[in-house]
Amino acid sequence: MIFYFALTCCTFSMTSFPSPPGTYINLDKKDLDGVFSYRQNQPIVGTYFFYWYNIYTKEHFINHDGTDALVDHPVSEEDFSYTSVNWWMREMRDVVLAGIDFIAPVYWGVPGYDSWSFQGVTRMVEAWDKLISEGKNAPRIGLFYDTSTLRHNPPHKHIDLTTQEGKEWLYNTIRDYFSLVPPRMWAILEGRPIILLYSAAFAAKQDPAALDFVYKSFEKDFACLPYIVKEVSWQGNADATYAWGGALGPQWHDVLALGPGYDHHAVPGRKPLVVDREDGKFYQRAWESLLAQNPKRRPSIVMVETWNELHEGTDICETREYGRQYIEMTAQYAAQFKSGTQIPQIGSYNNAKEVSWDSIEGEKGAKLLNSGDGLIESIKEGDIPAVRSVSNPHGGRYIYVALDDSFIYDQDMTVSIQVTYLDKSCESFRLEYDSSDPLGSVRQGAFKFGGEQTIEKSGQWKTATFTVKDGRFVNRCNGGDFRFPIIGGDLTIRRVVVKR
Repeated sequence: MIFYFALTCCTFSMTSFPSPPGTYINLDKKDLDGVFSYRQNQPIVGTYFFYWYNIYTKEHFINHDGTDALVDHPVSEEDFSYTSVNWWMREMRDVVLAGIDFIAPVYWGVPGYDSWSFQGVTRMVEAWDKLISEGKNAPRIGLFYDTSTLRHNPPHKHIDLTTQEGKEWLYNTIRDYFSLVPPRMWAILEGRPIILLYSAAFAAKQDPAALDFVYKSFEKDFACLPYIVKEVSWQGNADATYAWGGALGPQWHDVLALGPGYDHHAVPGRKPLVVDREDGKFYQRAWESLLAQNPKRRPSIVMVETWNELHEGTDICETREYGRQYIEMTAQYAAQFKSGTQIPQIGSYNNAKEVSWDSIEGEKGAKLLNSGDGLIESIKEGDIPAVRSVSNPHGGRYIYVALDDSFIYDQDMTVSIQVTYLDKSCESFRLEYDSSDPLGSVRQGAFKFGGEQTIEKSGQWKTATFTVKDGRFVNRCNGGDFRFPIIGGDLTIRRVVVKR
């Protein structure tokens, strides 16, 4: 995301925040009577909605250096502005046609500063009411709090959440937004409005108690607790977790994030990063990986990343480049998701008895990943090609393995995992695997312990065998199905075999 602030200052002390800009505050429980609410575990689809565009001022159409700011472009730029009720209505009609239940407007509001964030929300509210008055459907409205404002804001404060002032800044940003949106429009789950928090990394310091403060303060002002979905970087208790980055590939947490691909070449100063859309196949695989899972244990909330982040090419809205392709695809998959449809994983390994990765023979239904905290390098041990773990900036050493989904995927199948390793260098390595046991580890069993192999320093090639009886293997192990955490050095391997 890129930062843009066009704000009018209101002087205030950090210890005395201004009143909220809207009137929907100090609510009673009766103010929530009859308001629509989703049920717990009801399949619902949301999307991140960017509303910073203004064709009249060229905000977010033209970069500061005069170049085109967009990777993907509106079919028509007429009235394409957060100040336009007509624009909001057009977009929300399409959101509904895409089968999306709620939008999470990406909010950069700063307490005490009048801004496009406030102004856009008021036009959104007008548009929502106008759609309903015309007999049309409108998506419910949640909140995506872009926490980059904890670091990038007009008073140039770096917000410290360990302080009382920091906690109030965090809460008052949320309070201000909801004060502008009538409860009848809220996206509510079991009586609680949905709030998604972006990364905690923008705060100067974290405090797990900061989220407790938000819960208590929100209940006081709005007569209900919020339903907080925190990004995985946050400390403290929340109702659910998610990870940003679904446009790069599905992010499996309590809330699933997925998207159509990524390309930010139009953003000045960025290093190249492109995840090809593959004419829709990338998006198709993401949805079908969800639909292939058991409906009783797959995530019940899907967040599409994004509706219209045109700078980073993660949009599924109508554009000149893709027309309505992604609206139609989303409608198809969202309908299957909500109906509880489960589809088979079809591929080359449906009936295979085993899959393998081999440093000489290559990938036969299994592959090693090389990203994040699982960095590896190709080497030769004598005349034998192999792969060795290397250090990474995230800490620890891991080797990740992903299995072809047509071999095993959410089937609770007993398998053996064999790894041929060089018996030297590190002290030991473990197996951690994507399990169907929700209590097996963090993230509902995505990293369950499966045994440990001690290194005896013989310098010989050896094979360790692990038996897994509750492998779920739906790519929740940071994109893989299992990994080998390595203790006391690096691990060298040349073969991995998984047998039914």
